[in-house]
Amino acid sequence: MSAVLGLERPQVVSHVQQALSYTVFDCKWVPRSARLMCLGSAARGTGIIQLYELHGARLEVLREIEKPKPIKCGTFGATSLQQRFLATGDFDGNLNIWNLEAPEIPVYSVKGHKEIINSIDGVGGLGIGEGAPEIVTGSRDGTVKVWDPRQKDTPVANMEPVQGESKRDCWTVAFGNAYNQEERVVCAGYDNGDIKLFDLKTMSLRWETNIKNGVCSVEFDRKDINMNKLVATSLEGKFHVFDMRTQHPTKGFASVSEKAQKSTIWQVRHLPQNRDIFMTSGGSGSLHLWKYEYPAQRSKKDSEGSEMGVAGSLSLLQNVTLSTQPISSLDWSPDKKGLCVCGAFDQTVRVLIVTKLNKI
Repeated sequence: MSAVLGLERPQVVSHVQQALSYTVFDCKWVPRSARLMCLGSAARGTGIIQLYELHGARLEVLREIEKPKPIKCGTFGATSLQQRFLATGDFDGNLNIWNLEAPEIPVYSVKGHKEIINSIDGVGGLGIGEGAPEIVTGSRDGTVKVWDPRQKDTPVANMEPVQGESKRDCWTVAFGNAYNQEERVVCAGYDNGDIKLFDLKTMSLRWETNIKNGVCSVEFDRKDINMNKLVATSLEGKFHVFDMRTQHPTKGFASVSEKAQKSTIWQVRHLPQNRDIFMTSGGSGSLHLWKYEYPAQRSKKDSEGSEMGVAGSLSLLQNVTLSTQPISSLDWSPDKKGLCVCGAFDQTVRVLIVTKLNKI
């Protein structure tokens, strides 16, 4: 790992801090707007959806919606830019899709899992990528399910432990490889360190590995391109970057790992405008901004003539400590480069501005 020195280092500036009266589990920018959502759990055990608008240096609450069950995660990834419907997963295993203009009753609702939905992702919406709109959910019940919002009640794919295999808590899910109408993968990370890559075209397990530590967050650098890179973060401060372009028959994908800190890395999020820059958020209340550098050659032949990937290297661009509590959620604005929101267990949401990203 190298650190970037000098005046050109990006700075992470805390622009607005907003105290909340509930525990925030996820926050998301509303596409094509200066608005953001906070999702979480009130002290009395109900779910909260809050909609804020950024006005200069303050956040104004536009709407607060209370729901029966605490809300763990949300995504806009499967909605059109016209509708901007929010899909959420709750503590009771329900997948709901909300029209934020009329949020009293969900426009789609299914009891997706027997236990809490820990993670959700969407694809095929927002004018990004190819193919049908789909939502993936990962749950404590050990299953990963893919849903088409146009199809009620039953998932279009269900990845569950095979008979005799013990059930593992799925902590994180992400779509990738959606570069045409047919191709699409889901990556899932589990509490025992397993990472599994499911191919939705062939409905088969394409690859699996174990990073020896609970997998907190996985994300492809882009969902809508031929698989390029995947970052996986873990419970004990380490993260791994896999080069997904070349899969070796026995060794799988090449990777580089980095121990960013001693505490849990809760989230990883790639900068929408530059896929080689990503941010990790930590259990110590810190954010680390990273850049991935590709090697001179991304693949080579092994002694038997099989192509194998070559991992690149990582540089730390900046790190900052914002809170004494874990930063559990993180989202870059898809529209304004360097604008970012994060939620922490100190019941605070923070809007950040990361400067000098054009100069890296």
